[in-house]
Amino acid sequence: MRLSFVILFCSVLCIAPPYYGYAQMLEKNLPPITQHIDYKASPRPDRIVLTLTKDPSREIMITWRTDSTVSQGIAQIAKVEPQFDFYKKALKKVATTTKVTSLENEQVSYHKVKFENLTPNTFYAYRVGNGTYWSEWIQFKTSEEQFTKPFQFLYMGDAQNDIFPLWSRAIREAFKKAPNARFALHAGDMINHSQNNYEWGEWFEASGFIPKMIPTIATLGNHEYVKDSTGHKTGITNLWDPQFNFPDNGPKGFEDRTYFVDYLNCRIICLDSNKGIEDQKTWLENILKTNTKQWVIVFFHHPVISAARGRANDAILQHWKPLFDQYRVDLVLQGHDHVYGRGNKVNSGLGTWNEDSGTTYVVSVSGRKMYSLSNHPWMDKKGENIQLYQVITVDKNTLNFKAYTLDNRLFDHFDLVKQKKAANTLKELPLSD
Repeated sequence: MRLSFVILFCSVLCIAPPYYGYAQMLEKNLPPITQHIDYKASPRPDRIVLTLTKDPSREIMITWRTDSTVSQGIAQIAKVEPQFDFYKKALKKVATTTKVTSLENEQVSYHKVKFENLTPNTFYAYRVGNGTYWSEWIQFKTSEEQFTKPFQFLYMGDAQNDIFPLWSRAIREAFKKAPNARFALHAGDMINHSQNNYEWGEWFEASGFIPKMIPTIATLGNHEYVKDSTGHKTGITNLWDPQFNFPDNGPKGFEDRTYFVDYLNCRIICLDSNKGIEDQKTWLENILKTNTKQWVIVFFHHPVISAARGRANDAILQHWKPLFDQYRVDLVLQGHDHVYGRGNKVNSGLGTWNEDSGTTYVVSVSGRKMYSLSNHPWMDKKGENIQLYQVITVDKNTLNFKAYTLDNRLFDHFDLVKQKKAANTLKELPLSD
């Protein structure tokens, strides 16, 4: 039966659009024989996700999926009031719809709506559908217009494998620990096989209502890229762009891959560490040079210096790290190595800039796939064979970082303290809440 299934899809590949010409091994991108979730689209909205825009105090982007019978999506939004019938005052907006064909030749519709001119620091509820089928009413809150008090966000390393059975614990424990987190940051490799629609279904099933209520920002890992038979990266999965609509403010050719978000007193910069590293350099320097925010956080997938054995990312070290040093980036969040490493003495040996910039680098993993640690001296804190999630609290002059194991123990805990015209001070803190 399985062989017939593969032969059927191999025949589809011969007549499918050019996208399939650079597909990875077919078998790896098909659903398993035993399927633990329903992942096919229907007329009912699913895979609903919020993403941040250039102005999180007044805007929100909502994206969702249906089957191809739904040619037009609709979103409604209203301010939350004490009365249950707040929805009678809802505003309606017609979605922009994109048709997408999966590797299994399933045609679906992705819908997106950006609500603008919202009121800062206000609870809203929204629902999405087509006039017949609707989601539940889902609440979120816009940010304040200016920084006034500390806020938290979540940082998740690679999910990648056994997403539904095992990674689900990590994202749900993170939500329990910080239910008021303003957004969740994912450092790539959210799935294992870029074109595997079932694995993307696992990610949304594992996340449950969390990405509907807490906006997602994410970077591309190597497993979101499609590779040819030689292992060469030829493009990103066609399931990425329709599903994740991030700010369109990056360099040309890197739409939905490279972008930045100004969130209160933070400038958060996402880079694509897979391809075009030198091409992103000029844009990155301009975004750092023009920054007026108190804190600068950069995230991407491949670490500046690896925390695992036998891995190196020389182009990132040569092209991006000198800029992190020059502009005193505060925190660099990474994935890829499937271990934990943290330190602020990452020396490239290039001597381009004073490397005692105070930048703190972190590598973390939230899924079950694990590697062996390296002995590189940059790591002041390290660990292996351990699933983690991180809660980061941003204040005016202090950034607090907590990494938790899934049995609710603090694994790493420190403060970054902002200094005037000097490198940050890193203060190690007790492993207790």
